[in-house]
Amino acid sequence: MYKSYSMELAGRTLTVDVGRVAAQANGAALMHYGDTVVLSTATASDKPREGIDFFPLSVEYEEKLYAVGKIPGGFNKREGKASENAILTSRVIDRPMRPLFPKDYRNDVTLNNLVMCVDPDCSPELTAMLGSAIATAISDIPFDGPCSTTQVGLIDGEFIFNPNAAQKAVSDLALTVASTRDKVIMIEAGANEVPEDKMIEAIYAAHEVNQKIIEFIDSIVADCGKPKHEYESCAVPEELFEAIKKIVTPEDMEVAVFTDEKQKREENIKNIKEKLEEEFAENEEWLLKLDEALYQYQKKTVRKMILKDHKRPDGRQITEIRPLAAEIDILPRTHGSGMFTRGQTQILTVTTLAPLAEAQRIDGLDEAETSKRYMHHYNFPSYSVGETKPSRGPGRREIGHGALAERALVPVLPTEEEFPYAIRTVSETLESNGSTSQASICASTLSLMSAGVPIKKMVAGISTGLVTGETDDDYIVLTDIQGLEDFFGDMDFKVAGTHDGITAIQMDIKIHGLTRPIVEEAIRRTKEARTYILNEVMSPVISEPRKEVGKYAPKIKQIKIDPAKIGDVVGQRGKTINAIIEQTGVKIDITDEGAVSICGTDMDMIDKAANLINVIVTDFEEGQVFTGKVISIKEFGAFIEFAPGKEGMVHISKISNQRIKNVEDVLTLGDTVKVVCLGKDKMGRISFSMKDVKQ
Repeated sequence: MYKSYSMELAGRTLTVDVGRVAAQANGAALMHYGDTVVLSTATASDKPREGIDFFPLSVEYEEKLYAVGKIPGGFNKREGKASENAILTSRVIDRPMRPLFPKDYRNDVTLNNLVMCVDPDCSPELTAMLGSAIATAISDIPFDGPCSTTQVGLIDGEFIFNPNAAQKAVSDLALTVASTRDKVIMIEAGANEVPEDKMIEAIYAAHEVNQKIIEFIDSIVADCGKPKHEYESCAVPEELFEAIKKIVTPEDMEVAVFTDEKQKREENIKNIKEKLEEEFAENEEWLLKLDEALYQYQKKTVRKMILKDHKRPDGRQITEIRPLAAEIDILPRTHGSGMFTRGQTQILTVTTLAPLAEAQRIDGLDEAETSKRYMHHYNFPSYSVGETKPSRGPGRREIGHGALAERALVPVLPTEEEFPYAIRTVSETLESNGSTSQASICASTLSLMSAGVPIKKMVAGISTGLVTGETDDDYIVLTDIQGLEDFFGDMDFKVAGTHDGITAIQMDIKIHGLTRPIVEEAIRRTKEARTYILNEVMSPVISEPRKEVGKYAPKIKQIKIDPAKIGDVVGQRGKTINAIIEQTGVKIDITDEGAVSICGTDMDMIDKAANLINVIVTDFEEGQVFTGKVISIKEFGAFIEFAPGKEGMVHISKISNQRIKNVEDVLTLGDTVKVVCLGKDKMGRISFSMKDVKQ
């Protein structure tokens, strides 16, 4: 039976249609926010997937170009693989919802969001986030929701909830907050150095809005929600735990995990597993659950050590950062390089500069963003964690980490007018043991500065973790978490910024939300750690950007011409501009507004190209002096090309102070000569003199 529900949300109407479409999904919601329409569905398999020890959740965000009235490009005319925006949106939907499913649930679940129509002022991403929560809440899939999501902008010090396209363009903050009924469960932010206190205020302003949406969702669930279905629990049998503890005591497990060397710890656990496999060789059912049981045993041990004993696996204090190191100019011929090491996490970032024409073109649903000149790419090869597997290109995690670092650095980049380059940074993970994304931000700052990119301020990133007990006030926040603490802990709270404020946040948790004291302490800890990294580790290596780009980087000169003269510079079928390029070896880009970028590695050739262009667009006046080449000789004089496609004539009487009979007596084809402009002759041609050039 078709039902429709509506509420006012940030000045626009949010409408949810249930029972109208996709009736065979476990749950479906046709979402309308303004004129944006998204179909959100939740489906689950009947039985658990065999042989896995994780919850198999898939989240899809499908962008259809018909939603903005476009036909896809290329020969195929179909949408291809998911865009970067679609992948990032899927991750933002996944992160707050995953912790709300039962921990022992192994049925496949897919949350699909089909973007069918886009109103630029009503975010399809936000609509999909709400749609997934509603579709799951009204379905029969076990889910401890609902959750809700709100976006926050900041304009002139005022918060804007779910900002429209024009507001996003001028906002100092792009914050996304997801909440349950009581707590914040996910934070994602990009910001122009927003102070910590203002960020906390924004987070909890969004949390209040989320409570109103949750009330709305609750009313929908009460009216048409399905009873949750029973499922086959995949929890580890308690008798298996007891049997393991008789063989490997809690003290044995503590010794095994208590080491600052990841490889040593993995070797210890491997030996324990082999011992248990021998003991349980006759019990096939227990062998199938041994990996999960061993994981749970390690988790309980690590959490008890941290929470009760304040002991971290590598022996550090709760607020202590691992050993740090920073270097620049690792690679001699790249445009810039920087390496940042934190314990067993090591990132090398390489910067490449190019003309603005090489900026990335974006073909998506956002009409406002059609290109970007700064690109950050992050790679995570298997050798960084001592494993062997073929490289299949970046996955969702790599794309997410790259986007986070990109978001953190964009606020400090120079404008195109200040630095007319396209910029690409690539972070190569050389070694990984926790928080590589934040190390990549530090390495990228070093790399950009070494390349001579005039960033406004240095940016550093750090991550905090969390271990919670039985009550809300029983917890410990950990500064600079390593891989094990992330794996067995409850939170990975990443914050990047300058001395003056936050530029990016990404928070992942495995529990049902964070209280405000935890959020405040995590942000305070990251501020302290970030300040230390900037002052004590990065600044001593390079304290400000280099004044010029490096020897092997392209040099770019910008000049401005009258847009009406663009055709003169380009010439018929590109003949003129191609001649300039051939003579000088530079690259030339011209915008419709008349901004000309000249790029090359030889500054003399760049200056030559600029002079040629200036000559072409200059209105010729009597007395101007040019250098040109003899391209044609006639009885009455010679034609001089003084710029590609531009020529004038020297009459035989104006070649020399002495009388000459033949032009060839003084000039030959290809000669380079200086001439002075005499104006235009009766035929409209530019007239030159050689003899009147002042020496």
